[in-house]
Amino acid sequence: MISKAIRLARVGSGSELAAALLLGLGFPCIMVAAVIPNLWFFAAAAFVTYAADQYLHHCGSYLINRLAAVRAGLSIRFLVRQLLLVLLLSRMGYGEATLFYVTVACLLAFYGLQAPQSAMVTLIRLRRKLPVVTRNIDLGDVAIGDAPPRLLMNRPAEKMLHLDLFGLVGVLVAIETGSDVLAYAGLALMLALAVLYLAALLPYARPSRLVPPDTKVLAAVDAWLGTYRPTVILYFSGSKDSAYQVNMWLETMAQLGGRPLIFLRERNIVPQLAMTSVPVLCVPGGVHLMNMDLSSVRVALYAANVGKNIHMLRVPTMKHVFIGHGDSDKLASVNPYSKVYDEVWTAGKAGRDRYALADVGVRDEDIVEVGRPQLASIKPWTGAPKNPIPTVLYAPTWEGWDDNPGNTSLLLAGENIVRRLLTAEQPVRLLYKPHPFTGTRSARAGAVHARVTAMIEQAAAERATDPRWAKDRDALRAGQADARAEMARIEVRLSQLAGSSQNERDEAELSRDSMVAPETEVETAKLRDEWNDAYWRSTGWWEHKVITGPEPRLYDCFNESDAMVSDISSVVSDFIASGKPYAVTDSAGMGAEEFQRQNTAVRAAVILSNSATELDALLAAVTDPAADPLEEARRELKQYLLGPDEPTSLEQFDSAVEELAAKAEARNIGVARSLGEPVGG
Repeated sequence: MISKAIRLARVGSGSELAAALLLGLGFPCIMVAAVIPNLWFFAAAAFVTYAADQYLHHCGSYLINRLAAVRAGLSIRFLVRQLLLVLLLSRMGYGEATLFYVTVACLLAFYGLQAPQSAMVTLIRLRRKLPVVTRNIDLGDVAIGDAPPRLLMNRPAEKMLHLDLFGLVGVLVAIETGSDVLAYAGLALMLALAVLYLAALLPYARPSRLVPPDTKVLAAVDAWLGTYRPTVILYFSGSKDSAYQVNMWLETMAQLGGRPLIFLRERNIVPQLAMTSVPVLCVPGGVHLMNMDLSSVRVALYAANVGKNIHMLRVPTMKHVFIGHGDSDKLASVNPYSKVYDEVWTAGKAGRDRYALADVGVRDEDIVEVGRPQLASIKPWTGAPKNPIPTVLYAPTWEGWDDNPGNTSLLLAGENIVRRLLTAEQPVRLLYKPHPFTGTRSARAGAVHARVTAMIEQAAAERATDPRWAKDRDALRAGQADARAEMARIEVRLSQLAGSSQNERDEAELSRDSMVAPETEVETAKLRDEWNDAYWRSTGWWEHKVITGPEPRLYDCFNESDAMVSDISSVVSDFIASGKPYAVTDSAGMGAEEFQRQNTAVRAAVILSNSATELDALLAAVTDPAADPLEEARRELKQYLLGPDEPTSLEQFDSAVEELAAKAEARNIGVARSLGEPVGG
């Protein structure tokens, strides 16, 4: 019943639902207390609404926005509470008393101070908003002052309104004690703090603390582009949740020849970027983009098919390439949109054949096989489990935008898969790492994820006291403590490298100051590898784990596991690079033969039905090489999907960029000559 109420109210937890109910019931109680009148009932109900309101804001509840939409926003709630305080005074016989008139006057004055405070905050935010967001770019003469302290700018309306608590407490205490001085003191403190808040904001509204006009900032960007002269850009547009799609290419971009540039279109992507020393330029406005001098760029790489790509595709002086954010048999991997690009780059021959089979207008001569540079960190299988018991990774993809049962195994098979792995006759360790989008569209998928998580956590708790692992727990305890200490040390250093005060600075300040040296990037990558190694040493090799955050990374989980269960997604294609046994769930019930015909990546997989009874074959292949009939098929499929091991994928990718850049240059020279224009070097 409670869980259903949580879903209907669209709140995140039972405590959030309780706070919402208290807030909803609190205001009628305040009104009743004012009418009766009853001082203590009024005080209790008022403080309950204060606390509930504060909690809902703290957890970022969806209900806060809904209340504003139905004319019960933050300011209205505070105003109603203040009006009911005035009503209480009147009902308790203070209607003609000085206290009544002073309270009304002070509350009106307090309400009046909110307008300049709100205006000043809005002015500061607007005037500190650059037309672009940058990282690793020196904007030269653009003078950007320091940002106001986060204390002043974070949830300012809520902070200002809560100052009325001093006045309310003062009035209530005065009513109880009969001492009007206490009310006057509380009301005076309320007004004084409001004025002090305004005074604290005032220096940051000065022109020297704001940013220059857009024209000056954009001129500085053009000047930088003219000096740096980028040759290859990675273009990306998407939601903040899709930042992983651009993050997976950052290391590759840093290793390319030429002068790379990360080109983004949404501001909320920038804070989600992993550390990189490559220049980052975010241009939200299409008009600003179209007016920029990108004449030096010869190759534009696109990681996603989105509408905003058209703003860059219009530039004829560069060649446009779709590189995607994974290589799989999903329909997204053969999107008809792909024919707008000059070339489509795939990992191996499988991608080429996939487009030919789909017949969506992408010509075979426009497809280039470049491997997958990101897979270099995946370690090959040794042929035997890494630990005394095998580790199986369950990495289902998300539910997708439609209700196709083949999108994810989680809905129909997830609980069966997890249950069979947790109760396997020969013990295994389970790592569960779902897609970060899981549950974002389908509440049902989110509910299954929650149940799966609960199953694994319960099994992990049982193993923590299982006598079979007691000796191993004792033997590893000291090493685990050392590993956790090492993780803490590394996290401190990573925080130092990232800039511990980053959350205290606004977008303009970060654009001004965020410069990552290549050596810092190298050290960060080294520390992340050390953190990953320490993470696995801090846990027992028998311990089940639910991994939902960015760390450990997916490929780290690949290296720790001995086998994987997943769905039709790029995760399967990437895992094949390891050569380890894997299983894929036929959630749509196509049957093994048709499933393999339609999905190249499952040709060397153990195919699971939704009952997951076939998992025994996967576990047998992990523990006994003789029971692994698909080993050779996996080796052949790896080359078909991902291309040859030599030359390396990075070398193939870099060579493809150089060749396409040469084609773009040749095209530009030809056009210039045909127009009778001088050909520059």
